[in-house]
Amino acid sequence: MDTGELAWAITATALVLLMTPGVAFFYGGLVKAKSVVSMMMMSFGSLALVGVLWILYGYNMSAVEGVWDFAGNPFSNFSLAGADNETLVGATFGATFAIITVALISGAIADRAKFGSWMLFAGLFATLVYFPVAAWVWGGGWILNLGETLGLPGVIDYAGGTAVHINAGAAALALALVLGKRVVFQKGAHKPHNVPLVLLGAAILWFGWFGFNAGAEFANGLEGVGLIVINTLGATAAAILGWLVVEKVKDGKATAVGAGSGAVTGLVAITPACANLEPGWAIVLGLLAGAVCAVAIELKFKLGFDDSLDVVGIHLVGGLIGTLYLGFFAIDTGLFTGGDFGQLAVQAIAAGGVMIYSFVVAGILGFGIEKTLGFRVKNEDEVAGIDTIVHGEEGYALENA
Repeated sequence: MDTGELAWAITATALVLLMTPGVAFFYGGLVKAKSVVSMMMMSFGSLALVGVLWILYGYNMSAVEGVWDFAGNPFSNFSLAGADNETLVGATFGATFAIITVALISGAIADRAKFGSWMLFAGLFATLVYFPVAAWVWGGGWILNLGETLGLPGVIDYAGGTAVHINAGAAALALALVLGKRVVFQKGAHKPHNVPLVLLGAAILWFGWFGFNAGAEFANGLEGVGLIVINTLGATAAAILGWLVVEKVKDGKATAVGAGSGAVTGLVAITPACANLEPGWAIVLGLLAGAVCAVAIELKFKLGFDDSLDVVGIHLVGGLIGTLYLGFFAIDTGLFTGGDFGQLAVQAIAAGGVMIYSFVVAGILGFGIEKTLGFRVKNEDEVAGIDTIVHGEEGYALENA
C-alpha cells in the first residue's frame, strides 16, 4: 500500500470500530431505562472479547487454502506473531467486522440475558460461525468460488450482506426462540426510553458505514470508492423515506425511531450491493428495503417470537433483500441489467447457506448455555430492570444529580 491507501485503511478501521459503540447507543435508547447499561454492555463485551479472539486465532481462521475447507488453521500464525505491516492493518480492519456482527445479535435478547452467558455465546459464535463464514465469503471458501464451481457469475457480497447481516439476523432469531418471550410481550408494551439516544446511535452507524462499505477499497487502489460512497448515501436516505411512508400510512405518524430504523435498514441492504449497483438502482433498493422492513418488524407479533429490537426484521430481512436484489440489478450481471438468472441463483444459495448454518449453530449454542449455566435472568429481575442485578449500576442515577 502507498501512504494514501494506508491512511485510508486506518481511517476506515477506526470508522468501523466506532460503529459498535453506535450499536450500543442505538440499542440502548430502544430498551427501558433500567436495562440500558446491560444492553450497551453486550456491545462492549463483544468489542472486547471478539477483538482478542480475532487477534489470537480468528484472523487465521478467516482464510482457507481449499475451496471446501471449513475454516483456516487457527494456529497457523497464533496471535499474528511476525506478521508484516499490511497484514496487520488488514487484520485490524477485519476485526471490526467480526466485532459488530456479534454485537448486532444482542438486540434480539434485550432485557432478559445474563452477561456472562452472553459472553460465552459471543466467543463460541465468533469461533464456530463468524470466523468460518468470513472465510467462505471473502477468504477463498465455497461462497467466493460458487460461481466458478457452477459455471455462473460469482457471488457478490462486497461488505457483508451474508457474512454480517444475514449471519447476525439468523442467529438473533435462534436466540430469541431459545430465550423465549419477555414477561410482557405485546405491541406497544416496550417503548424506547431515550429517542435522542436512538438517533445518536443511528447517526454514528451511518457515519461509520462509509468505512464499513468503502474501507476495503484500500486493497483496490480506491478505484471504485466513488460509486460505493454515493450508494451508501443514496440507499440509506431512500430507506428512511420508505420506512416513514409506511409508518405514516400504517400508524398515522412518522416517528424519529422510524427514521433511525429506516437509516439502519438502508445501510444493511446496500452493504452487499454498494460496489455493484448504479446509483439510481441503489435508491430503489433503499426505498424497497425501508418499506418492506417497516412491515417485517411486525412479524414477531404475528408469529410469536420476541425479537426485542427487531434484529430479524432489519438485519435478516434487509440483508436478504440487499443480497437477492443484486440478482436482478447488479451491473452487467443482474437479470434486468444485462445478465440472466445465474446471478440470482448464486446469491440465493449463498444467502440460504449462511442463514441456515448460523441459525442452527446459534440455536444449539444458546440451548446448551440455557440448559447448563442459564442464559435468561429470573422473571422478577427482568421486570425490575436488570442493570442493578447484573452490573450493579444504573443508567440514570437521578437522585445523585
